[in-house]
Parts: sequence; C-alpha cells; structure tokens
Amino acid sequence: MVPTPTEMASWRSFLRAHAAITKTLEGELEIEQQLSLAAYDVLVQLSEAPGRRLRMTELADAVLLSRSGVTRLVDRLEKVGLVARSRVADDGRGVAAELTEQGLNRLRTAAVTHLRGIRVHFAEQLDEDDLADLERVTRKLVP
Repeated sequence: MVPTPTEMASWRSFLRAHAAITKTLEGELEIEQQLSLAAYDVLVQLSEAPGRRLRMTELADAVLLSRSGVTRLVDRLEKVGLVARSRVADDGRGVAAELTEQGLNRLRTAAVTHLRGIRVHFAEQLDEDDLADLERVTRKLVP
C-alpha cells in the first residue's frame, strides 16, 4: 500500500526536523567540546549503566551503532582516557567498556553544551501541549 500524501508529508517533516536538530547539536558539541554526538552518547550510556560499565554488544545496541562502529569509537575514547576496556569475568571472550573518572568529568562538561542545545533548538520551539503530544506520538513509534 502506498502512503498517502499526508503520511509522506508527516514522514518527511519528521526526518527533516530530526536531521536538522541532530546536525545542530552535533556541531555545537564538536565546536565547544571537541566531542562527536556519538561519543557523547557512548559516555551517557556508560554513565547510566550499573557500575558505569556495559558489554561492547550492549553498548552497540544502546547507541544504535554497528559493533565495528562502536569498537572504533571506544578505541578513540580509550586512547584519550575517557573509557577503559576490561574482560567480562564470567565470559572469557566478553569485553566491556567502562566509563573512567576522566570520562565522567568530560561528560559533565559536555552535558552543559548538549542540554542547552536541546532546550534552545527543541524544547523552546514547542509549547507544553506540543511537547506532550510529541511524546505521546513518538512513544507509539517505538515499542
């Protein structure tokens, strides 16, 4: 079945809004914090995990990157001391990424830029009813 013109217009609008806001947030993080949005997301996911630690496979699922993509990103974050890798105790082949104290401090600094961007480029563009409607609608899209 072919989408209706209204369905296609809604879809395109959703994609454009997501792309524009994401590009802006990424740019601000890179300029002000020298950190990509993907790297910021890895730091956030690790900070929210029990023990600030996730298996690499869990981390890849959480940040919606391929396993090879998250491996390369963690390599870069490990080189600058933001993340450390370790073996999973009960699985000889398993590897986990853990947020270091330096990584946590870096996340706290970068969060100022990112959260300000969310407020300015997203939240302040909508009123309370819009925000509630958007949350209700998008919850239907993600199981």
